[in-house]
Amino acid sequence: MKSLRIVLSTPLLAALALPAQARRGEPADQAVAAEARQSLDGILDLWRAGNYEGVYDRTSVSGRESREAFARKLANASRRPACCWEKMQEVRVTAGSGDAVTIRARFGLDGPGETEYSTRSVRLVREEGGWRVAQADLLALAGAAKKRRHSTRKSVKAGGGR
Repeated sequence: MKSLRIVLSTPLLAALALPAQARRGEPADQAVAAEARQSLDGILDLWRAGNYEGVYDRTSVSGRESREAFARKLANASRRPACCWEKMQEVRVTAGSGDAVTIRARFGLDGPGETEYSTRSVRLVREEGGWRVAQADLLALAGAAKKRRHSTRKSVKAGGGR
């Protein structure tokens, strides 16, 4: 009876394991990986040069920031991409669902003081004939990610008023 349970449960366990494997992401096709990496490299160059509108034009359509707000956040950010070989190192591109890839890299970021390094994942989606990066990922790299606002309520003292 135990062996029958094992035989019957093995295909079920294998089927459950497949989605977990797919979530980890397989390496992207070399041509796709090179194209996506080159696009991200170009976006980082635009950002470093201060061309925030050009960066905005290469962000994902799903971004919520207006052009002006996005440009203001990048311009006022504490960090920007470093130059040349320091900009992006140890790059790994994995295939996502549909026309999406994730680029995990060690990013060099110039800020106050020395260049600092941050290993992060950035999601790119192929939209309108080119690779576009998620706004939230760029803002996080910049150190300008959305900050939550905490609301405070004033308490009404008992006995006062009506």
